[in-house]
Amino acid sequence: MIYPSIDKLLTLVDSKYTLVTVAAARSRQIVETGHMQINEKSSKCKTPLGKALEEISENLIHIR
Repeated sequence: MIYPSIDKLLTLVDSKYTLVTVAAARSRQIVETGHMQINEKSSKCKTPLGKALEEISENLIHIR
């Protein structure tokens, strides 16, 4: 099972295109700065992209 679920993410974001754009941008920020809003020990994902998706699913990233 993929975590976080695409169905849950699409309830928070209006389109798949927006989701991909926001997740990619946040992933780049995580790689460049090393700062994450989610606790690294409680994170289920190991990659920066997975961590970005987790932040979106936890509603820590606000999309305008």
